[in-house]
Amino acid sequence: MIAIIRISGMVDVPKDVEETLNRLRLRRKYACVVAREKPELKGILKKIRNYVAYGKLDKKTFVELIEKRGQPLDKDKKKVDAEGIVKEFIEGKTEKKLSELGVKPFFRLHPPRGGINSKKHYPKGVLGNNKEKTNELIRRML
Repeated sequence: MIAIIRISGMVDVPKDVEETLNRLRLRRKYACVVAREKPELKGILKKIRNYVAYGKLDKKTFVELIEKRGQPLDKDKKKVDAEGIVKEFIEGKTEKKLSELGVKPFFRLHPPRGGINSKKHYPKGVLGNNKEKTNELIRRML
């Protein structure tokens, strides 16, 4: 699984990059999306790497993300079963999306505690592929 977090805002973003971010449902700053690793996703990430932070997401962080920031599609429900959703998403043999599991397909996060260097790429800042550091970044944003 790959977590993709939009870091840059909406001003001066090229039209084709904005279209790609909208299709991924990253319409506002600090929005997060979880996707399965696919060959098509590599091209998408290459195109938007100057506007997002992304990296591998572990199961523990994914459960925490759904518990704290996951919103149910059904307005009547108050809570979501994070463990069940993660298990079904990871181990599901079909290509089930989060919206089919009863959770909104994106997460709205807070700005990270401790701040970030949002204009530089990974070792010095957060843009681009953060590899395993993505889990730490998401925990700071919950």
